[in-house]
Amino acid sequence: MGPGFAADFRRLSYVQHDRKEPGTDSQSLSEPTPPYPEQRQEPPGSEKQVEPRPRYQAERYRAADKLRGKVALITGGDSGIGRAVAVLYAREGADVAIVYLPEEQPDAEETRSAVEAEGRTCLLLSGDLSEASFCREAVERTVRELGGLNILVNNAAHLNSQLDLSQLSFEDWDRSFKVNTYAYFHLVQAARPHLKAGDAIIATASEEALKGSDTMIDYAASKAAMVNFTKSIAFHLAKDGIRANVVAPGPTWTVLNIADQNMPQEDLARLGAEGPTGRVGQPEEIAPAYVYLASEPDSSYTIGEIIGVTGGLTTTR
Repeated sequence: MGPGFAADFRRLSYVQHDRKEPGTDSQSLSEPTPPYPEQRQEPPGSEKQVEPRPRYQAERYRAADKLRGKVALITGGDSGIGRAVAVLYAREGADVAIVYLPEEQPDAEETRSAVEAEGRTCLLLSGDLSEASFCREAVERTVRELGGLNILVNNAAHLNSQLDLSQLSFEDWDRSFKVNTYAYFHLVQAARPHLKAGDAIIATASEEALKGSDTMIDYAASKAAMVNFTKSIAFHLAKDGIRANVVAPGPTWTVLNIADQNMPQEDLARLGAEGPTGRVGQPEEIAPAYVYLASEPDSSYTIGEIIGVTGGLTTTR
């Protein structure tokens, strides 16, 4: 972090939202708005070191036992959107398994504590999703140790921006597709025999998958492939009562962006500023879409769809 971090953090501006909580007086919730503090981490990064901390607790969310007795496998569940989804799934009654890289162990432990605080089990699965054998192992361990599999959330991602096409290496291109797209294929193929009518597959894409990106070329391309793969398999799975859908988040305050070595600090500082909300999204604001798609009574007629949670960006561009 740069020497101006402390001063920048003190100057951080906020948008005030007064909301009425059930059974309480009106509470004031603060949304940090651009410019965000200067900061950078080595990939894959640590959510514990992000300032301000991403919000994942979803304290205003009210559960209704939508996922009671279900088992979910969430890749990239140690931080960001994946962590927020794990917490809400647990609050709705599901046990969860989360996949993460070995370097992300401290974040994974924090996610496990948050899930256990909701009274559910959290299985930690450390490994590299670019390896097909680990994808299969993650599914098999989930089934073996948690008693089954009902919800597969393909959420982990590799992101490394390049401002110049000539600087995009094959190694980065290959890594993006192995983690963002190939792993999804391997996970779906491994999970398919265990899924039954009423179960769900959910993929985390991105607004970049819908419109392209001049700086996140490999990331956007791999996410677009993920979207098309989901739409293509949705028809086959629907015949057996299994739903496959996509969530496409807009700019979200996660360590993935801060660990992007080539994202200019000025772009990071103004993440989400171009949208009508004038700010970045929080993981807890994205996660309820995953509950909807995982809940069969809620989303039984939602098949092969893209749910955009972009703060208005895909409707205003």
